[in-house]
Parts: sequence; C-alpha cells; structure tokens
Amino acid sequence: MSNDLVYSKNSNYYIENVNIKEISDKFGTPCYIYSKSNIIKQLTELQSALKDINHLICFAVKSNSNLSILKIFNDLGCGFDIVSAGELKRVQQINNNTEKVVFSGVGKSFEEIQLALSSNILAFNVESEDELVRINKIAKEMGVIAKISIRVNPNVDAKTHPYISTGLKDNKFGINEENALALYQHANKLNNIKITGIDCHIGSQITDLSPFEDAFKKISSLVDALEKDNIKIDHIDIGGGIGIDYNNEVISPLKYYADMITKHLKKHNKKIILEPGRLLVGKSGLLLTKVEYIKKSNHKNFIIVDAAMNDLMRPALYNAHHDVINLTNQNEPNNKFDIVGPICETGDFLAEDRLLTADENDLIAILDAGAYGFSMSSNYNSRPRISEVMVNNDQFTLIRDRESFEDLIKHEIKHLNT
Repeated sequence: MSNDLVYSKNSNYYIENVNIKEISDKFGTPCYIYSKSNIIKQLTELQSALKDINHLICFAVKSNSNLSILKIFNDLGCGFDIVSAGELKRVQQINNNTEKVVFSGVGKSFEEIQLALSSNILAFNVESEDELVRINKIAKEMGVIAKISIRVNPNVDAKTHPYISTGLKDNKFGINEENALALYQHANKLNNIKITGIDCHIGSQITDLSPFEDAFKKISSLVDALEKDNIKIDHIDIGGGIGIDYNNEVISPLKYYADMITKHLKKHNKKIILEPGRLLVGKSGLLLTKVEYIKKSNHKNFIIVDAAMNDLMRPALYNAHHDVINLTNQNEPNNKFDIVGPICETGDFLAEDRLLTADENDLIAILDAGAYGFSMSSNYNSRPRISEVMVNNDQFTLIRDRESFEDLIKHEIKHLNT
C-alpha cells in the first residue's frame, strides 16, 4: 500500500493532524475527506519538475470540481481546463478572470461557446471542423475574435484503460494528425478566429510515460509545419494524463516527463500548457464509509457498507483498484471480503477479494479517491450525494453539505393530485 495521506498514531488514524473519527462523529458517513497540504504538495512537486520550462498548469476541473479545491489552485496561480459551461461557471465563482481557462471537449453547444466567448477564455481546444465553423459563426455574430488551438490526435497508444484512452485514431477526440495542418490552414482564413496554440491529450491514468515522447515528437513536427506555413502560435498544450499508484504501479518520475518536454518542445519557445487533474488530487482524498453488515458464506464473504457505486463509480466503471483500511479494527486480517454497497446492482462494489477483519460500525477508508470520486457521483437509487470535508493542519471544514431527500425532488414537476 502506497499512501501518505493517512497514518496511524496511538491506535487512531489521522489525516494531517486530524483524527478521522472526529470527522465521522461530526459529519457522519459516507463522506469524502481531502487534505489541503497534500494537494499543495503535489502541485509543488509538479511545479518544481517544470521549473526550467515556461509553463501554465491548468487544473482539470472534471477530476474534482469542488469550489474549495478550485480556490486552492486559483490562489496558487493555476489556470483551469474545463469541458462544460457548468465547469466554467464554477471557475467564475472563485475568480471572474477566466483568461487562464482552456475549453476542451467534443460537443460544445452554441450556449457554451457564447458563454466562453463572453468570458474571454484563453482558448478553445477545437476538436472538429464543424466546431471550428460554429465558433467562427458565433464569434462573428457577437463581434468578437475567438482564440483557438486545435486538438491533434497523434494516434499514440497511451497504454491505459480503453475508456480513458483519447489519443488513438479510433477515439472520438481531436483531429487526425494527417488532417490537422489543413484545418489550421482553414482556421487561418476565418475572420473571427485567432490561432493561439496546438493541443494534444492522449489519455488518463498513464503510468508508463514513454507514450508522451511519441506524442511530443509528432506535435513538434506539426509546430514546424505551422511555422513554415507562417501560422504563428503562442502555446503548446500537452494535456494531462499522468497517473498515480492506485495498486503499487510504477510511475515514471516527473523529471523524465519534464526532460521529454525540454527535449522535444522547449526549442519552439512557446508556453507549455498542462492539464493535470488526477496527479494533483487523486491521492489527496479518501472516501470514508461505515460497515453496516458482515455477510459470510461458504463461497464468498461481503462487507456491506453505507457507501456505494453511486458515491465512487470507478471500481464499477473501470474495475479500478482502491486500497482500503479498516480504521477501527487493526487486528490481523482473517478473511477475504468484497466491500459492497446497498445499491441494487451486482456491480455495486468498492473493492474485491481484500484481506480484512471487520465488524459492524467499523470505519473503512477507501483510499486515493480524490479524483473522479465525488465528481462522477450520482443519485442512483434515490441516494443523496454525500458531504465533502477539507482538512487543513489540525482543522477540518465542511466544504459541501450532504444532500437531503428534499434536494432530490425539488426540481421535479409533480402532478400528485391528478
């Protein structure tokens, strides 16, 4: 188990200087808990690796969109990578200056483009010719110039889960590398478009960083071609995707990543934009849950907890691994268990075949849940979404209230008397 978020002291478990049981006593379970110092530590390590590179870190809002977390990154000078109008509005809640925002995603609507143009974002990452035409049309109607980069799909295998691989020719994202130059030439002729950069994102949870080198080589060649065509750019957006060790994976060092940027891209003298998400918050959060029942049989044993797949979707969706700790019972494990929730789906599991000792009411921590945990949660089975808590040294603060049943139904149109 590789996790420096949680540690044991005097038979209690802590995040920073807060006893986790105090959080459950005050706010109940299930809930997400984050460490502010751990988030800052991750960001500082990335910034240190990039210290000799002209860069801008744009935090991927989709990985964790809580306003308190966005504020941490904003206060430390980061920009943001967004994929929806809702994410843009979240950024505006903590900073109305959106000049460090890049807008990614294949399906930007008219309304989203209008909002982004009126907000003067840094750039649209354009993913199709039709999108480019639409942005130009809307910009003309609004009497503004749209700043764009084109997302190039370099046909590089990121060697990650197929659902989060985005850089292959079969993926829906970006423009095929052989068509990219022609689209840049088209964009260069449009009156309400200003080309400012080039964008590439090959996937998520990449542990072996060597595929980035192939992508950087291809992007570098395309930048050379743009220069020959007298198409000037200001930045090279290399996306995000660096993974974390959920299950003792070996992660290439950040220095290796920075060295590849230096080797292939620094010569162009452009600002390098990065879009990390999981790398910065994944190991900075956990899902805290309570044991409801222990169910044993000759074939399979289950720990049934009060959290479920609607709270943490990754295991059910990706068959993803998260380490677990019983925070209450530290005795030697005596059985293998699946940790499951109360949702009416066989796929409702948080962990499988784990050696544990557990009793009713024990507190269980599902680790490395700071990214794509709450942001992917839902109300399936009419379950209210859970609370979020931030730890800062010896203090902890509620940063999102637990939803109530009234929250679940307040937007429904009711015809109860017909």
